[in-house]
Amino acid sequence: MSEALVIIPTYNEKENIEKMVHKVFSLPADFHLLIVDDGSPDGTAAIVKALQKDYEGKLHISERTGKLGLGTAYIHGFKWGLARDYQFFFEMDCDFSHDPDDLLRLYDATKNKGADVAIGSRYVKGGRVANWPIGRVLMSYYASVYVRLVLWMNIKDTTAGFKCYKRAVLEAIHLDEVKFIGYAFQIEMKYRAWKKKFKLVEVPIVFTDRIAGTSKMSSGIFKEAFWGVLQMRFTI
Repeated sequence: MSEALVIIPTYNEKENIEKMVHKVFSLPADFHLLIVDDGSPDGTAAIVKALQKDYEGKLHISERTGKLGLGTAYIHGFKWGLARDYQFFFEMDCDFSHDPDDLLRLYDATKNKGADVAIGSRYVKGGRVANWPIGRVLMSYYASVYVRLVLWMNIKDTTAGFKCYKRAVLEAIHLDEVKFIGYAFQIEMKYRAWKKKFKLVEVPIVFTDRIAGTSKMSSGIFKEAFWGVLQMRFTI
């Protein structure tokens, strides 16, 4: 039984999912992989099911009906993994904007170097963004500045979605109380862990914009994050 579970939410990722599955299982660590698919009409789930015979007992899929939001997908995955005795839980995108090789560095930070939450960070020394237009880079960077100002949380990349949690963190956070489902979900999870006095460590990564498939980003997600941060400040 592996102690490490990588959770990848998917919606219409047929261009990326097979390559991602093979890549994760090629790494020199015993990762298990849970795909949480929100009813992708492009056949993403069918591709995963076809691959399960090659990775029996290691590749898992949980299918949901319709687009229910990134945050609820991760919460679903966390609960699935907590029920199965995994000790390390990873969040990662399917589109290769997160380099799967960096799973090893996040794992090392939590397993061997004292972090309770390891954050793949674009905005610490050694981290950067590749292939983003300058407008999006600035929006993302200053969104994190805004979050730090409001929440007083000393994390450079507050909106990062590439992370590893120790089991104890997810057990201490009341997952059913997590309010947000979009961009703000990533901020809320860090804030709840920080408020519980867990050690959050930023590991520099290079974030690369997706090549295949379609981005799920929208103006509504940014609005949720902007107003959600204010709500977090006074309710968590």
